[in-house]
Amino acid sequence: MSDNKDAMMDGASEKAAVDMADGRGGEGRGRKSRRRKVSFLTLNKIDTVDYKDVNVLRRYLSADRGKILASRQTGNTAKQQRMISQAIKRAREMALLPFVLSEPGDDRKPRQA
Repeated sequence: MSDNKDAMMDGASEKAAVDMADGRGGEGRGRKSRRRKVSFLTLNKIDTVDYKDVNVLRRYLSADRGKILASRQTGNTAKQQRMISQAIKRAREMALLPFVLSEPGDDRKPRQA
């Protein structure tokens, strides 16, 4: 009985591999629902974010360019995302946070004449 079960599993995995190679990727199956991310603010029970709290605000900036991260990456609610973006913009105006972390051409070597 167990040999038959292994053979069926092996055939199913072969079919899945063929489907993935063809680009069909699991036709007929429902999407698995992912678990929603929980925000850092919610976990630490932070109700308001002040522009002077730079350590918290740095979590919501991308590492390479300094862009504000989307709420689907951070798990923030819409209200939290508005509060964070407003605080980041104020901190940038007060020169507590940079507008841009690195220029796009900084990694190039200078020309030798």
